[in-house]
Amino acid sequence: MLARRSFIGRVGLGVIGCGVAPSRLTLVADGGAVGNALPRATPESQGVSSTGILSFLKSLEGGPHELHSLMILRHGKVIAEGWWAPYQPEYNHGMYSMSKSFTSTAIGLAVDEERLTVEDKVISFFPKSIPAKISDHLAAMRVKDLLTMSAGQDSSATGKTVAVENWVEAFLGLPVPNAPGSVFNYNSAATYMLSAIVQKVSGDSVLDYLTSRLFKPLGITGPYWETCPRGINTGGWGLHIRTEGLVRFGQLLLQKGVWNGRRIISEEWIAEATSKQIQQPKTEKSNADWVQGYGYQFWRCRHGAYRGDGAFGQFTIVLPEQDAVIVMTGESPSMQGELDLVWEHLLPAFQNTRLIDGGKTSAKLENVLGSLSIPLPEGTKSSAIAKRIDAKSYQIEKNSLGIERVSFRFEGNDCSVTLVGKLGQQVVRCRMGGWKFSEAAVPGTPPRIISGGAPAPGTPARIVAAGAWPKTKQFVMHWRYYETPHHDTVTCDFDGDGVSIGFLDSISKARGRGKDARPIIRGTLSC
Repeated sequence: MLARRSFIGRVGLGVIGCGVAPSRLTLVADGGAVGNALPRATPESQGVSSTGILSFLKSLEGGPHELHSLMILRHGKVIAEGWWAPYQPEYNHGMYSMSKSFTSTAIGLAVDEERLTVEDKVISFFPKSIPAKISDHLAAMRVKDLLTMSAGQDSSATGKTVAVENWVEAFLGLPVPNAPGSVFNYNSAATYMLSAIVQKVSGDSVLDYLTSRLFKPLGITGPYWETCPRGINTGGWGLHIRTEGLVRFGQLLLQKGVWNGRRIISEEWIAEATSKQIQQPKTEKSNADWVQGYGYQFWRCRHGAYRGDGAFGQFTIVLPEQDAVIVMTGESPSMQGELDLVWEHLLPAFQNTRLIDGGKTSAKLENVLGSLSIPLPEGTKSSAIAKRIDAKSYQIEKNSLGIERVSFRFEGNDCSVTLVGKLGQQVVRCRMGGWKFSEAAVPGTPPRIISGGAPAPGTPARIVAAGAWPKTKQFVMHWRYYETPHHDTVTCDFDGDGVSIGFLDSISKARGRGKDARPIIRGTLSC
């Protein structure tokens, strides 16, 4: 099992295994930091109950909400942090729509630099991409309408935009049935247009624009962002960033745009972007966090909070009344359910003003945070069949994935699965009773919910995998694409000289489907 780094106040360093070098921070106890590190402190020293945080962690056990990371700040200090093995602090994580809040911030920086205003008309930026006939609603569409998800288009806008090579032209060519600014209709393509506008007025992609103005000043390193076919960052999705990058971003928002005494972005923009600009249709319960109002690519929450969020539970929650930031990444089938647990367990932890702690509770919390892990596949580490099939090849029947041959190599507690086909030879390594790292371009992986910006076929994905034998003739692997929220369950059933290999991606699993779109592939032992 991998150990992770966890801190709550004093230094607590885990060892990162499987050949991945740890990224180390030099810290001092309770309130200090060296270099660019965020200061760390115990929860109780900042008026927060460790018991409340433990209660939140306990509520996740055995439930539907799979967290990959958690960081909590109070008064600018990290009071709790942990990663569920095999996820690590050093890894970027796919943000889905959490990306939108960063794109909004790029617009805010451009407004501060007087490169544009939120009242500017969208078509004014793209005179060569507008349709021959411009409707009144298209002509009226403003930057502000893109920011508030009220561009006037219908819910099919994103799918139609990313289906062609020129996304800007496709977006501007769509019908605009509603008056811009009048109806909230969630539209990721609208955020892409904001990204295109930033690139148009600055000459830099949103990623490059933010790198010099936001990421470097805040000490955020290594983010990357998917692009459209014309090299424009996707804007509404596709940002991959470390958990601590989200924490620093959230703290900047909490500090109203100031970082280490330097103003990064105007206080006026943050106030405007994070306040209610439009009301969502109240089709859900009135206490749901999705109907508290929407700002400029930020959601209002209950309890005076606001957040950026992304599909399956990528959260940056800012709580001004508590002077706190909560960041979570993971894969949850119910983001509202996850937020409910935050309000049930973590919010009261900030409100506990009578704290008596002799160190035992915070020490217990540190131990729990340092031993978090994703469950491994259930089963034994070996099977009698492994020796018989070791290093032998299965000829696979014709299939839509283009996989032609599969072989298994067992060495101790490790297994290497080699797949040969249209993408050449790909090897996925897994470990029984632990996790093993590799990079491979297996057709149909990794899972994702939007096609736009996807890496080109044949681009290797970073995978950490574990395996087990739940039955004598059944070998199951979990392939975790650790720079995304998602994973695959790969089930190999052996029968005589035959094998069948089935795939179930975590998106399909979260949505209650027993299979995904990929076929079961079948083969016969050939040597």
